[in-house]
Amino acid sequence: MKPALQGSLLLVDDEAPIVRALHRALRGPLGSLVTIVTCCSGADALTELRARRFDVIVSDLRMPNMGGMELLAAAADIQPGCVRMILTGTADFATAQAAVNQFGLYRYLTKPWEPDELAHHVASAMAFSLAQRAQRHQATQWVASQVGAEELERRRLEALEPGITQVEWDEQGCVILPLVD
Repeated sequence: MKPALQGSLLLVDDEAPIVRALHRALRGPLGSLVTIVTCCSGADALTELRARRFDVIVSDLRMPNMGGMELLAAAADIQPGCVRMILTGTADFATAQAAVNQFGLYRYLTKPWEPDELAHHVASAMAFSLAQRAQRHQATQWVASQVGAEELERRRLEALEPGITQVEWDEQGCVILPLVD
């Protein structure tokens, strides 16, 4: 049995029956720990992206007013760590190549989808996103620990030699060194 994922997924398609079918196809395989939010327009999706964090977004390519590429480009600006995928009924190599190269898509999937294959790709994207988030968290923790270590060293040196970590400058920008007896 696969370990349960803990994440959030945004599904976007301008056709409500498609969004409902996607939701049904994914809610079982992804488990109850994945929150799935659905939208029927790019504008609604942007509102959701500004309101909460998502690990994965799956968008239709061709939608009125705001296409999937435009939506995913905006999503990358709003949430750079969100893994982006396209699901489209009109697949051609040039569009797929542009989507992956220009917009950094994780996958370019086609309709009609095979439920198990779709769930596999979305679960893979979710696992990738969560691993990336964990790496960013570890890097942030490491930097914070290094800053903490530097601050501790500064305090230790200051205790040994008061004033050693403070620099005074004159009007010409030269360092003023205190006279030592």
